[in-house]
Amino acid sequence: MQFVLKILTDPGRRSDLPALCAGILITLSLAPFKAWPLAILAITLFALSLQNTTPKQAVWRGWVFGAGLFGSGASWVYVSIHLHGHAPIPLATLLTTIYCGGLALCISLVSYFYVRFFRNDNAGLLLALPTLWVLGEWFRCWFLTGFPWLFLGYGQVDGPLSGWAPIIGTLGISWLLAFTGCGLARLALKPDHTAQLILGALILFWLVSPGLQPINWVTPRDNGRLTVASIQANIPQEEKWRPEQLQPTLQLYRSMSEQLWENDLIIWPETAIPRVYHRARGFISQMDAAAKKHNTAIISGIPYKEPASNQYYNSIIAFGNAEGIYHKKRLVPFGEYIPLEDWLRGVIEFFDLPMSNFSVGPDSGAPLTVKGFQLAAFICYEVVYPNLVANTAPQADFFLTISNDTWFGKSHGPLQHFEMARMRALENGRQLIRGTNNGVSALVDEKGRVIKRIEQYTQGTLQGEVVAMQGTTPFSRWGHTPVIIAALMLLASLLLWRRQTKQ
Repeated sequence: MQFVLKILTDPGRRSDLPALCAGILITLSLAPFKAWPLAILAITLFALSLQNTTPKQAVWRGWVFGAGLFGSGASWVYVSIHLHGHAPIPLATLLTTIYCGGLALCISLVSYFYVRFFRNDNAGLLLALPTLWVLGEWFRCWFLTGFPWLFLGYGQVDGPLSGWAPIIGTLGISWLLAFTGCGLARLALKPDHTAQLILGALILFWLVSPGLQPINWVTPRDNGRLTVASIQANIPQEEKWRPEQLQPTLQLYRSMSEQLWENDLIIWPETAIPRVYHRARGFISQMDAAAKKHNTAIISGIPYKEPASNQYYNSIIAFGNAEGIYHKKRLVPFGEYIPLEDWLRGVIEFFDLPMSNFSVGPDSGAPLTVKGFQLAAFICYEVVYPNLVANTAPQADFFLTISNDTWFGKSHGPLQHFEMARMRALENGRQLIRGTNNGVSALVDEKGRVIKRIEQYTQGTLQGEVVAMQGTTPFSRWGHTPVIIAALMLLASLLLWRRQTKQ
């Protein structure tokens, strides 16, 4: 044991490989692997690897850990860049490496501030490091539009801490996991009486936490049921935008919908209609009339052009016995808009992908309405922003998210995406309808549990029933704001305490 600890706490390069492997463990704790205890082990190893480092060494150690995390968990961007962006393998590899390496710098910031200000006492290890970790995840929610992916807490959507999600959200659960990992690190470094007390408290906490799961923060609404069908067309990305494929695509959605008229609502996925709205009005009018004839509604993704401003939006439209239009608010960098467009547009084919010049939708706007129900809508990437979703929950009867995860290819990206969508349902106590082009299309209940699903890479339809919920969870009311305020106050208190003890 002492030999292992000596390697893990070595400030030199001997600990780089363990730090790299520890970062990979977080990816394995999430979908599709779902080995959630590995998240705790990863933080334990991360904490140990920083114990004897200088601030400069901590920056490198944190980057190595982050390279393991994002290299294993987010390198699916290579599929979009190479297969769909047609970048040559060397260039796609370079861009993917730069992307993952840049994200790893977020972990460098965490490790630097921990070693620089907090490392040399128990409070620093037990409280400051978990808090800095959570602030690092929060930083990734908004910096450069954000990449709120691969958070520790997501692995608990099916885990024993899932009951905390409606109270403190994913970031709060991340803190609890990081605190557990740091407590185990404290036990490994110095297994004294204090460490044994910490271990006992952790065991008690983990035994008690499942007791939160049966709490119902929301209740079913009277007469609040909706029958839903979702079409998963499984159209290959390389065919989607070809002009000669337009009519076959529209005919496919028409024919698949004709088998589903008995449902209250039919869902088509993101940009299911691969033509700008004003040029697809003839087809939409036909489907609108057919849906009204059968007393049903259709919601579909479609590109939308605003005539007055000449701006394009990634949008959702509702027709038949439904109304409303929603323009996407959170766009994917390089996928839906090009940063530094004047410089990058035309440099390589990846920067000229179809529909890569969308505008940001307005913050205002009412939910989509279907037969008296209100649906809070999110397109693809938007559902991974916890506060964005929470802000809509009190007014919504259901959540709806549509996506085209074909961009991720046959990687673990789509299953990570689905796991995060399920967490939004759990945090906010709302049932969720998810429609995708190639999976995973699903119905999810207010506890984040899957009611029905269609597996990936198959063409088919999903039919089921969802129930409208009334009431709000604590997270829906406050979002992650209390967690962030508490984290900042805790760090400030620890810094003040350290300053006073040194005087």
